[in-house]
Amino acid sequence: MTVYHLKPNDHGHPVILHKPSHPTPLSSWIDSNAIATVIPGGLLPATLNGLPFDEWRDAPSSNEDWDKVEGQIPLDEPAFVIPPGKAAAAGVAIREPDGRIWLVSPSNGFGGYAVTLPKGRIDSGVNLQATAIREAFEESGLKVRIKAWLADASRTLTYTRYYLAERVGGTPASMGWESQAVHLVPPTALPRMLTHANDLPLLAALQRL
Repeated sequence: MTVYHLKPNDHGHPVILHKPSHPTPLSSWIDSNAIATVIPGGLLPATLNGLPFDEWRDAPSSNEDWDKVEGQIPLDEPAFVIPPGKAAAAGVAIREPDGRIWLVSPSNGFGGYAVTLPKGRIDSGVNLQATAIREAFEESGLKVRIKAWLADASRTLTYTRYYLAERVGGTPASMGWESQAVHLVPPTALPRMLTHANDLPLLAALQRL
């Protein structure tokens, strides 16, 4: 049976999921030692750590609005120096009060990633923190607030600034078409989830928290 993502791609075309992910039981969401997984449109508890899951319906729709999106903070962060030949990008590690970290599974393993952190290239007129917030929403369905600088990492085509953030709204069941699953992962399980070579510096940064 052919399985389609609930959302079309940026060109309005349906996205076929060749190896769909599988959700975990609802009980996994309230167990801070468990990996919890939701698929597009999947079932979730009403709340987690005292905060409801509720779709972010008034998310910005233009680069100008994203650049001013709430959730950014004044932050003393290192200079962002992009190496020659690399494109600028930003990403985010979203940490729950129970210590677990939100990760995403790119649809059909795009880029060779089974599981990774939300991230993406910077569009014209959108700053680093705003890009990280946007990517969190587009790839995980979550609305986040920046908390701190986490790390900078050189990837295949990009140089990416990562921030630590907290969830303040949204729902992972509304993940965009680029993700076929969203996971909530305890720190002890991060090494077996973040296995791509490009993510190892981020794994090290998360383990230092």
